[in-house]
Amino acid sequence: MSLPHWEETPADLPAAIREIKAALRRQIAASGRTVEEVFAVVERSIAAEVAEINAARARGETIWPVISYADIEAGTVSAADVAQLRKRGCLVVRGHFEREQALGWDAGIVQYVEDNNFFEDYRGPGDDFFGSVGSKPEIYPIYWSHAQMEARQSDRMARVQAFLNSQWKHESEGVQWFDPSRDSLYPDRIRRRPEGADSAGLGTHLDPGTLDLWMTEAYQKAFRHLFNGDVEKYDPWDAAYRTSGPQYPGSTMCSAFRTFQGWTALSDMSHDQGVLHTVPIPGAMAYLMLRPLLNDVPDDEMCGVTVNQVFPATDKWHGLLMEALAGIPDVQAGDSVWWHCDMIHSVAPVQDQKGWGNVMYIPAAPWCPRNETYAANVREAFLSGSSPSDFPAEHYEREWPDRFAEADLNETGRRGLGLS
Repeated sequence: MSLPHWEETPADLPAAIREIKAALRRQIAASGRTVEEVFAVVERSIAAEVAEINAARARGETIWPVISYADIEAGTVSAADVAQLRKRGCLVVRGHFEREQALGWDAGIVQYVEDNNFFEDYRGPGDDFFGSVGSKPEIYPIYWSHAQMEARQSDRMARVQAFLNSQWKHESEGVQWFDPSRDSLYPDRIRRRPEGADSAGLGTHLDPGTLDLWMTEAYQKAFRHLFNGDVEKYDPWDAAYRTSGPQYPGSTMCSAFRTFQGWTALSDMSHDQGVLHTVPIPGAMAYLMLRPLLNDVPDDEMCGVTVNQVFPATDKWHGLLMEALAGIPDVQAGDSVWWHCDMIHSVAPVQDQKGWGNVMYIPAAPWCPRNETYAANVREAFLSGSSPSDFPAEHYEREWPDRFAEADLNETGRRGLGLS
């Protein structure tokens, strides 16, 4: 049974939502199971994981796995640690970079923006997503500093990215969906939140896409086991069909396929100072994708998911998942933090923050058709000092003479940009 699909954003969204929901319900029913039966299987599994997380929390255990960079470099990460990473879908890498190097990068970013009069020229948030944090600015729309590029193209970053990519099933059906040993260089911004800051944080959401997750042919295949009633076979670590399809354009889109979202700490941060939280259950995507098909959701509604906004996770529709929200442990400058690309995450609010809260966003985005296509845009942005196309067109760095240059690229950087 073939599903209707829209490779570009449908002109009549309510009509398309009604059509796809009816088609998905029919396809699930053709398996001999109802939507309710299929969802109940998922709900039982998720409820067991939520209970386990809450029990661990009650015992005072850290929910987030922590692995040392030294073990990743030496290839001595234990099977138990790998199992915990795959179970929770998130990770802190201790000592990913030397603390002094990370602090030096932080200082270098300050020097870079001050030397180029960024604060005098800053025009306010370029998007309404991070605009909500009350930044002055908190998110710097800067992409091409020496600090960011040195971290992106470093051997230490490449090793961690390859380790994370290798957790995914990247070959099946005679196809290599991505190359785990080669990352595309996905440029993102910087957050610098000063001591004493008040921040509203960011609400619970996820970033893999919006309505395209139900409506495009590639994603319908990626989530085939959810949509054909065979939910027990769904594997959140299977990359099949996820590395070439389109994504509907929007203010928070990501043109790249990321195995993990991530950031590298440029300051020490305590766990109670407005830090990242996730719902550490990679399989929760099954719950999120099937929930709109239940009868209590209006026929032209997708539990709040629409285009040009983030995919929201809310108490109204996803209350069970919200119970498991868990924050990172204390981190030091040079540690890195990673979470599965499908995972619900948020940033907690903070008042009168103790210490700085500084990070640079660097994901794991392995080389694949989708990322190779985006790399052409990234190359152009890099060479001209522009903001990459996934981000607001602010272009602060175009005239900055001291931005990272092509001559500064090493082989990892050149490969990540598709230059060699």
